Amino acid sequence: GSCEYEKHKGNLYSMEENEKKELALQIIDRLKKAYPDADCTLDYDDAWKLLVSVRLAAQCTDARVNVVVEGLYKKYPDVRSLAEAEEIVRPCGLGKSKARDISACMKILWEKYGGKVPEDFDALLALPGVGRKSANLIMGDVFHKPAIVTDTHCIRLVNRMGLVDGIKEPKKVEM
Repeated sequence: GSCEYEKHKGNLYSMEENEKKELALQIIDRLKKAYPDADCTLDYDDAWKLLVSVRLAAQCTDARVNVVVEGLYKKYPDVRSLAEAEEIVRPCGLGKSKARDISACMKILWEKYGGKVPEDFDALLALPGVGRKSANLIMGDVFHKPAIVTDTHCIRLVNRMGLVDGIKEPKKVEM
């Protein structure tokens, strides 16, 4: 049968909010069927490691990050020991700024949160090197809270599907 998207694709921007919610649910259902095993492509077994990997992933592939962090975690196996990570993050590019952010972030995690990643969106945003996309990934993937990881691809697609109308700012797309 015809779904809401087919019915409205010529007139997406006139949809009411309840129609957009119905469309969103249909899209989610179709995506779950098409990609039942969709998962985060960054390897991690602890929340702080995902935080580090997400910072390293800027301007770098997830596959490359997964290789780099193997050596990183051998040398720095916990939050407390990650103070001088600069030399090992160079293979991902932007080494100095990434190392500075990771070191500062790990220091805050250690001193303020006892080495744990806070389960609060605003607390995550306050960490060095953590933006909305990273905070949403942590909230959703680690803490299983509702979150939308909004990047340029997500923004392009939700506009194309008619879930938003010409909105480009991640915070507005999330709403």
